[in-house]
Amino acid sequence: MALHDEPGRPSNLSRDVPRPLSLDGAPESPGQGGWRNLDVRLRKGLPQKQKGSRGQGAMEQQGAGLAKQLATFLSGLLECMCFAGIIFGWASLVYVLKDMGYFEELCEPAANGTGNGTQGPDCRAQDEQLSLIFTIGSFMNNFMTFPTGYVFDRFGTRPARLLGISLYTTGTLLIAFSTADTALILFPAMCLLSVGGILFILTNIQIGNLFGKHRSTIITLYNGAFDSSSAVFLVIKLLYEHGLTLKVMFLFLSACSAWHLIRTLFLMPRWHIPYPLPPGYAYGLRCQRKGCCTHEEQRPGLGDGADKPSDLRSEPGLEDADASTATLGKGEAGAGLGQEEPPALSFRACVFSKLFFWHLTWLSVMQLRHYLFIGTLNPMLEHLAAQDTVLVSTYTNAFAFTQLCGVLCAPWNGVILDRHKRGKNKEGSAKGGSDSLADLRSCVLSLTVTVLQCVAFSVCASVPVLPVQYATFILQVLSRSFLYGGNAAFLAIAFPLEHFGKLYGLVMGLSAVVSLLQYPCFALIKGPLNNDPFYVNIGLIVIILLAFVSPLVVLRECRCRKNEREKHSADLPTLDLHKAGGESSI
Repeated sequence: MALHDEPGRPSNLSRDVPRPLSLDGAPESPGQGGWRNLDVRLRKGLPQKQKGSRGQGAMEQQGAGLAKQLATFLSGLLECMCFAGIIFGWASLVYVLKDMGYFEELCEPAANGTGNGTQGPDCRAQDEQLSLIFTIGSFMNNFMTFPTGYVFDRFGTRPARLLGISLYTTGTLLIAFSTADTALILFPAMCLLSVGGILFILTNIQIGNLFGKHRSTIITLYNGAFDSSSAVFLVIKLLYEHGLTLKVMFLFLSACSAWHLIRTLFLMPRWHIPYPLPPGYAYGLRCQRKGCCTHEEQRPGLGDGADKPSDLRSEPGLEDADASTATLGKGEAGAGLGQEEPPALSFRACVFSKLFFWHLTWLSVMQLRHYLFIGTLNPMLEHLAAQDTVLVSTYTNAFAFTQLCGVLCAPWNGVILDRHKRGKNKEGSAKGGSDSLADLRSCVLSLTVTVLQCVAFSVCASVPVLPVQYATFILQVLSRSFLYGGNAAFLAIAFPLEHFGKLYGLVMGLSAVVSLLQYPCFALIKGPLNNDPFYVNIGLIVIILLAFVSPLVVLRECRCRKNEREKHSADLPTLDLHKAGGESSI
């Protein structure tokens, strides 16, 4: 009997391979320790014949995984559309804040006031104060993306989301308990709301990695949902007009943090979602025999010698799933067979590249145009409507309703990226091109279309005719949805994924510095230009033309990479001959 416990007799064990089937359910006979060893060896890669008993379980697990992925996608879409970017509905909230008397003490009585209410006091100082709140809040939305991106890259998804939930909840509570006497509390409240929202979108972007060929479409869809979330303040404005208080509505937003927390634990990974997605990848908490544990307890990137939790070793296949997460941050390594993967660029090399600099310029000039438009929309409408509050409210509602279309407009940019990529992929595969090069080439059209949209939007915004602003609203939401969706997709395509959080945060942070120019532009319009933004709008159109340089730089980079690939491809046949000769390799 003792001889059967010795693992050193493979000849006897190999003759009776079907006998380990008793491990799946039937009680083992005494002395089958050797069969346990063989079962472990078979799991590690030796040929085995008893796969049929686990086939049905694998299919059920795959179906459950697909359902979980869909739940993650839909809940992430809802989160981005209802919470992430609500600060950009500022024009609707300003209407409520003015009605509640926030900063009303800054208004000065009109010199020729009639007292009939049609011509109110001079409230330019109030407008400037409210515009300053949006300027600082939108600045923090972008500037703090770099440190939050570092937190996301360094500590993973769950700590980043817990931080975001805490900041977001604090911001909504501050607004809920604010009054006209404590109006200054809006400054920290909107900053906290902005930073918490950007953490929501930052951690949700990676969900696109779950869906392979539709990755860019989902990334842009989420950014479009981020734009559409600005309509939440429109809902708040409409409910306020129907008698609901600002306090009750923001307390409800605070209570929604419980849903964010549940989603963080069960529908989001502990670390990151890798791309390409490894087979059998799992994430989130799941109830198991030994309680609740995560499938990603080991941080990606640890070596094979690192200790793994015992609860992960207790189930077959979890070790392989954890090991597969180590591919995170390696770009598209292994995307193609027979291709040498270039060494990953360092973070410093990415930041100081021409590709990054001109992409930063591309984002900064167009973002400045959008921020200035949103921040000055309410006073601009008052100027064009001759202080008619009913007309101003109508156009404000129209603007907010168009923001809802962001979630519908943004995926078209992803379709351009994904379909254009597949078209190029067929051509590239015939010439030995790689997926990464086809992805980068697909960005040229997306970047160019985005600039053209922003120019058209800026031209319409320069026309001082009130009905023309309907066309301005449509072009604005179309341009903005393409802008931010294309920004996230480009960074995910052009640079290694291991630096995505930091690069996304850095480009948003540096563009936020440029966006601070909106406040002096606003002061220039209110002061020397006497509420006439025409010359500022013309100057912004000229500046936006700089954004056309970015797609040209990307096109040049694609040609350079293609030439380098053709130079190295001459060595591939020699390597194939060595492999065909039967020489062993490590």
